Amino acid sequence: MTDRKGKVAMCRRIGLSAALLLLPAVASAGDGVAADKVLADCRAMLPTRPVELSGAIVMRNRKGIVRSEYGYVLMLDRSKSPAEISIVIRERDGTNVLKRATLKRPGAIPEGNVMDTDVTWLDLSMDYLWWRNPRYEAEREGESVHGQKCRVILVDPPDAASGAHRMRLWADMKNGCLMQAEELDAEGKALRRLWGTRVKKFGDRWMANVLETETLGSGRRTKITVESLREL
Repeated sequence: MTDRKGKVAMCRRIGLSAALLLLPAVASAGDGVAADKVLADCRAMLPTRPVELSGAIVMRNRKGIVRSEYGYVLMLDRSKSPAEISIVIRERDGTNVLKRATLKRPGAIPEGNVMDTDVTWLDLSMDYLWWRNPRYEAEREGESVHGQKCRVILVDPPDAASGAHRMRLWADMKNGCLMQAEELDAEGKALRRLWGTRVKKFGDRWMANVLETETLGSGRRTKITVESLREL
């Protein structure tokens, strides 16, 4: 029971990436939970109070050799209307600011990746939790991520002309926590994947402190570590 409460508490505080798709999709799972309810539960896990996270973004090749490394400070404030997400990228262990950006949600998503890493602005904004037409991908129902059985749903971007792609999401069946996300191309092939790998307690908060994102087939992977967290 304590472990389950810890997982729920972790998920509540994490601010945590096509017409030709052939796999069947349905509106609700065998247990009767509607896909839009799964998406709403994922949104409910996001922090409601302003928070600041800081840490490192490190990209390595398949041999584990570091190709790029940055420090970051990320501020999330969903109490505002519109919500605001801001990030400052610095040299690792340095003070020189390399990139500064602020996203208003809802609003346009900047094109491209964050610096030369696999991290995208969509990873930071998690806009896909508000995307349209949520439905189950029936043949993937009950798949496990890190030992947790998940509901698997598909969502479509609000504007197909924006260049954004369909997303596949895995949500923990027990507590609704988003476990993994994949960005798909127009034919339903996975392009990128984002998932959490470790958790840590910050004060009285449990949250994922290591996230990984990968551009599939690129031969590289980017790790996002959270070294500190505080409420603003």
